[in-house]
Amino acid sequence: MGFLAGRHVLVAGAGVTGRSAAEALLAADAAVTVTDGSADRLAALEQLLPGVTLTPGLAEPPPGTDLVVTSPGWRPSSPLLVAAARAGIEVIGEVELAWRMGLELADPPTWLAVTGTNGKTTTVGMLESVLRAAGIDAVACGNVGLPVVDALLAGRRVLAVELSSFQLHWSPSVRPFAGVLLNLAEDHLDWHGTFEAYAAAKAGVLTGEVAVGGVDDPVVAELLASAPAAAHVGFTLGSPEEGQLGVRDGHLVDRAFGPSDEVLLPVADVRPGGPPGIADALAAAALARAHGVSAAAVARGLREFRPGAHRAVVVATADGVTYVNDSKATNPHAAAASLRSHGSVVWVAGGLLKGASVDELVRDEGHRLRGVVLIGADREVIASALARHVPSVPVTVLDEATMADAVAAARSMARDGDAVVLAPAAASMDMFTDYAHRGQAFADAVLELVGQRAE
Repeated sequence: MGFLAGRHVLVAGAGVTGRSAAEALLAADAAVTVTDGSADRLAALEQLLPGVTLTPGLAEPPPGTDLVVTSPGWRPSSPLLVAAARAGIEVIGEVELAWRMGLELADPPTWLAVTGTNGKTTTVGMLESVLRAAGIDAVACGNVGLPVVDALLAGRRVLAVELSSFQLHWSPSVRPFAGVLLNLAEDHLDWHGTFEAYAAAKAGVLTGEVAVGGVDDPVVAELLASAPAAAHVGFTLGSPEEGQLGVRDGHLVDRAFGPSDEVLLPVADVRPGGPPGIADALAAAALARAHGVSAAAVARGLREFRPGAHRAVVVATADGVTYVNDSKATNPHAAAASLRSHGSVVWVAGGLLKGASVDELVRDEGHRLRGVVLIGADREVIASALARHVPSVPVTVLDEATMADAVAAARSMARDGDAVVLAPAAASMDMFTDYAHRGQAFADAVLELVGQRAE
């Protein structure tokens, strides 16, 4: 890659994306230094990446640094990145690096990008399934787990890229052929500072040839209308207008691509079901159709898709009570969608709210709550919102509790026909390694509690 050869590049962060970025930079003949606050993470790279300079805890770029490639979680206020900006050194992310490297290829891959507060991973998984059903050499990458530079260097022809707001912040020139903004709600305000800054980062996905947005969300609809893309396509859970995808007579319908309305598949065939899953399927279909995928391949790919773990997964049913693991509902917007899928719920929630408010969630969905069990760092914040908006709902606040304690408390509140739903509305790192660890703890506790009574 000519633009990198001989340049001195500092990689900030020795995690998964930092490691992949460093490897790609080495392959492009750059001189690479990697820094991280963890000496152990750096040590793990020593055998994997010979030729890389490993320097723990840098607070400013080494002399002669031409470029900084940062891991997405590093905030712009990090001392190292502030020092780089002050020195006039460009700071980009791994996604931006992959984009620029792709532009130097004779035949760059097509980028189809997905972002939003909720539903990104499900949508990009659906998109990958649809593209492969059409016989296209495609892979899901980005925030879903596989770094984009790895997918690029593997030679994949179409990249189904999940992008977080952090990744988009550090990707100033990325212009996917088609990009979708699913929805927007308060999240990561501790990182971006304001909702407006968060929304502006997300809107970066709408800057390519085709911009797709969930028009049932008024903020998304406004951003879609003002997007610089040549073509604007909306999707809705209602009946679609011309230029939109939506739902009509129990079917997903495309009125945006092709010479006439296309019936894609019955709503009942979409997994996961419920409004969030249907919206994600419409978004994936829109991106695939923008790339020229047939309606038949869209239907086949969506039917073949299976949701990932910890996303509205039924763990067990016992004594008429259904236990649902939706640990991936890491913010209030996602938790509201999760609760909305059930009529009567014992809600297990809590964790790190990251500055987000739960008042709207509690006000709108409180009528379906049989009871609430709260754990985690911000449990009292959620308890206060419940007391303000639904004071009659029983609430158990558990201090220094395990997930097994929470499940037992929820079971004592539940009645025949209820769902005990783990939809935390918050991040997990106060008590768990990540949302998957939290979800597995819930599933293990449920199975231990219900034992042989699970149906």
